[in-house]
Amino acid sequence: MINLYRKTALIEGISYLILLFIAMPMKYLFSFPEPVKYFGWAHGLLFILFVVLLFACWIKYRWSLLRVTGFFLGSLLPFVPFIFEKRLKKEYGS
Repeated sequence: MINLYRKTALIEGISYLILLFIAMPMKYLFSFPEPVKYFGWAHGLLFILFVVLLFACWIKYRWSLLRVTGFFLGSLLPFVPFIFEKRLKKEYGS
């Protein structure tokens, strides 16, 4: 389960970066809103999956509330999910 969580966190993090740094500028600088619509949907679905897997890992691995809160808050900031994923890979292996 940890590998699925890590992969989901990576993909969700990438979708967030695409949304922030590619789709949003295209919408506001070039009046081309379609990428925000599609990447926004994709990111939203990935975020929901991320949260579900986060709760599943919380239960399965008996993570502390502080750790789960940190992972959740970290998912809201660009680039932080990649740091957490690397940390989890080191802790649990591939």
